[in-house]
Amino acid sequence: MFVASEAKAAGRGGIVAVSEVTGVARSTIGRGLRELDSGCDANADRLRREGGGRKTVASQQPELSPTLLRLVDDAIRGDPESPLRWLSRSQRRLARELAGEGFNVSHKLVGRLLHQLGFSRQANAKTREGASHPDRDAQFRYINAAAQARLAAGEPVISVDCKKKELVGDFKNAGREWRRKGDPEKVRTHDFEDKELGKAVPYGVYDIANNIGWVSVGIDHETGAFAVETIRRWWQRLGQERFAANKRLMITADAGGSNGWRRRAWKLELQRFADETGLTIDVSHFPPGTSKWNRIEHRLFACITQNWRAKPLISLQVIVSLIAATKTQTGLRVHCDLDQNEYPTGIKIPKSAMRAINLTAHAFHGEWNYTIKPRPP
Repeated sequence: MFVASEAKAAGRGGIVAVSEVTGVARSTIGRGLRELDSGCDANADRLRREGGGRKTVASQQPELSPTLLRLVDDAIRGDPESPLRWLSRSQRRLARELAGEGFNVSHKLVGRLLHQLGFSRQANAKTREGASHPDRDAQFRYINAAAQARLAAGEPVISVDCKKKELVGDFKNAGREWRRKGDPEKVRTHDFEDKELGKAVPYGVYDIANNIGWVSVGIDHETGAFAVETIRRWWQRLGQERFAANKRLMITADAGGSNGWRRRAWKLELQRFADETGLTIDVSHFPPGTSKWNRIEHRLFACITQNWRAKPLISLQVIVSLIAATKTQTGLRVHCDLDQNEYPTGIKIPKSAMRAINLTAHAFHGEWNYTIKPRPP
């Protein structure tokens, strides 16, 4: 329509002149002149006549979309007969499977058809929590009420847990940090444990009332003895001074791991700690599968991870220093210590030792909520 308007403006001989200059066929210019004379809107959304152009591959192969839908749906539902049951459902692989069934398609067309069928590329979503105990919410309310009462009375309430074990050495650490362009930190290609440096086992204690964390970095196994030793060090160096007038301590912990409610070593070591300090210890465990609600996870461990992002943990001293340097604008302060003791596993604790523990189960879920009192000298 542009060349037609130019030819019309040139007057007699305009079609020939414009055709020679632009290379557009005279017939095309003549068709444009007819459209201009008929009052065609040059700004219209559609200029090509209905039905013009090559037919789409999908329209030429009407069974293409249903076949593609069957392939993807069967794989999603876990149909063992599906050729994609145990394979990645990439666009190229889908195109090859369709070609095997007689369809001529490209991987780009497969992507467009999948979008038209309501599919999109998605990652896994962490939403399933596994089996939920019927008293899960009631246990949350029980812990909250007990903690609020202890805090109101000025008594210490701590949250404890073991952070993910970390490889010691020049290994990649997740996250990004500001550096000069083109000068990233050089780390190892593979994350195989260095036998000489080993792993770091950070176990934490979070003082809820004072927003203070204590972390012991162990070099051996995560056991009940290691967990209680961390609590002991927190009490000796921080808690005892802050809560000198109190003889009661509340601990909230996960249901599993070294501080799980089934662990005999955990309860036996807590009894020894109570005997040493004279503290009455109230313990409440979160229901199984709910560890992410443990206060220490998002009040302490998340801040530590944020502080050491993109920093290779090349030595135990570096780990201790990075943890101890963790601070937040809301007032979090963290103390850290290296625990070089050995904590062997596989120690058998007889029933007689368990019967000697001065443990009183609470009326509500005594397996999750119990009190350990000091034994007489």
